[in-house]
Amino acid sequence: TKQKLHFHIQSITKRAKRFLDNRAPKLTENVKNAMIMKGGNTSMTVTQALKDIYALKKPSAVLYKKIPNHLYFVSYLQEFFSKKTDSSLFLFGSHNKKRPNNLIFGRLFDFHVLDMIELGIEKYNSLSDIKSSKCPEGTKPMLVFAGDAFDHENEHKCLKSLLTDFFRGPVVPSVRLAGLEHVLHFTALEGKIYMRSYRSLLKKSGCRTPRIELEEIGPSFDFILRRTHLASDDLYKTAHKQPKALKPKKKKNISHDTFGTKFGRLHMQKQDLAKLQTRKMKGLRKRRGPAAAAVVAGETSLKTTEVE
Repeated sequence: TKQKLHFHIQSITKRAKRFLDNRAPKLTENVKNAMIMKGGNTSMTVTQALKDIYALKKPSAVLYKKIPNHLYFVSYLQEFFSKKTDSSLFLFGSHNKKRPNNLIFGRLFDFHVLDMIELGIEKYNSLSDIKSSKCPEGTKPMLVFAGDAFDHENEHKCLKSLLTDFFRGPVVPSVRLAGLEHVLHFTALEGKIYMRSYRSLLKKSGCRTPRIELEEIGPSFDFILRRTHLASDDLYKTAHKQPKALKPKKKKNISHDTFGTKFGRLHMQKQDLAKLQTRKMKGLRKRRGPAAAAVVAGETSLKTTEVE
């Protein structure tokens, strides 16, 4: 009995050690998980929108049914929820008279809020409203951002970074062509953000490269930008800091152009061309003995005749 009890305790300890190793800091981070939470007061639009975004984010997401609005934004509860699910992203949905159909996208750093942006839903079509075949669960999407605001305005730059972190999925070394089937398109136009979800179809084109068509699969949102809570420059710098082991080492005499082509410069010593090995031919061989003397005599006779 003592041996069985000792084995049971040892197995739990190993399992706990594996769990802690998985949560420990790594050079290459795990896939960012997201907490998707429904507030105390919500509408049917917000509830269905949270379910659809959860379907896009699965399996790297956790869906909570109901959390009171004023409780989640308490610091110790944020730390509790994020540590429990190992999540660094969150989406909070709420609804009230002042801010109807409200979604808050946010990021966490060191288990505390780094930044968050509030978006209001003006128009929404769910996954079930658009009748078409959907992409498989866990498909890595291609993200497209259109609009000058994503490049020039500070709030839209932060929103672009936040949405990229939220939807980009796992980092993979390579992708097959047939796996590029899900497209998320974000457009910033006239103070609104339009989100559309498409499935790419590979059609026959008569040549080796297929013809690509886009089919809308949902969900689709028309957002309006509301309140923002952005981190300070120092906090952003700390959050984006990379360990020294991940920083690429500088290599001398190697450069890259705008297309990623690698160029190298080699420094060689001065060569002695007299010792350079060339191709050997019979006509270039040196003749020896009487045959060589006869050839030399013939050449001198030819020169004398030419002079005369």
